Amino acid sequence: MQKRFLGNTGIRVSEIAFGGVEIGMPYGIGVIGKDEMISESNAISLLQLAVANGFNFFDTARMYGVSENIMGKAFRHCRQDIVIATKCRHFRNREGLLASDAEIKKLIHASIRESLLALQTDYIDVYMLHQADMEILDRQVIADEMLRLKKSGVVRAIGASTYSVEETRKAVESDIWNVIQLPFNLMDQRQQTLFELAAKSGVGIVVRSVLLKGLLSTRGTGLHPALLQVEEHIKKYSSLLQNGESLPKTAVKFALSFPQVSSVLVGIDKESYLLESLDAADGHYMDKERLQQARSLAYPDPAFLDLPYWDKMGWLK
Repeated sequence: MQKRFLGNTGIRVSEIAFGGVEIGMPYGIGVIGKDEMISESNAISLLQLAVANGFNFFDTARMYGVSENIMGKAFRHCRQDIVIATKCRHFRNREGLLASDAEIKKLIHASIRESLLALQTDYIDVYMLHQADMEILDRQVIADEMLRLKKSGVVRAIGASTYSVEETRKAVESDIWNVIQLPFNLMDQRQQTLFELAAKSGVGIVVRSVLLKGLLSTRGTGLHPALLQVEEHIKKYSSLLQNGESLPKTAVKFALSFPQVSSVLVGIDKESYLLESLDAADGHYMDKERLQQARSLAYPDPAFLDLPYWDKMGWLK
């Protein structure tokens, strides 16, 4: 597994980041309850297998169920060899409103104490905002407290997890955040317009949703009738596959073909997914011609690719 620098942080991370949501809570298409999840003991073994195979970058969050706890147990004897990114608790209440400045301060510090305890560590490599929308990025107290944690040494770098191009641009241009985690894949390529800006600003890019919650895999067939056009579009990617490559492997290689990308986040809860990710990150990515072909196959209406809305409508069951 090759490594790339995470922006200007000085931290080198594996090209594939192990996504920890699936080991901590029911997540993904077809996963309804805990019965479909990997067991804790098997998750610990999987994490340790990842380390043995060159993974050093692991992504989790306070809101990912027991993911942090499992990572804490898996890594307590090799903490110095890995890079952990975790995310603060959400700042919005059930009504969608942001808390007061005083409440936000308490929440940030309580959340990181909980993460440190669960992860069995005394520092976080990358501490991130979870779902950083425009209002959250505008809230000065949030930036101030995150910078304070970095200055104290309990956090090595700070970052933001964004969704829209506008949010990513604001985060990059703020000159505050060291790392941006953003959605980018064969279907939805909108964020690519900011890759060069992030690189010039020294901001590390971590790509998530590279498989679009599993749609760019064998799960992208037999979809709800409302997603018929999406399913038909996914079939077009067969023209990109070379030398027997699977669609997931091609999707990962597509994202890693951009030198501005520090790491690609892949949700892993099976050994086969881990091995397939390893196979994809072989240092041989798309040449200019194939990359141009892949870019031409972006979904024509990316705004429709709203998976939370699809989930709400029951289209992903």
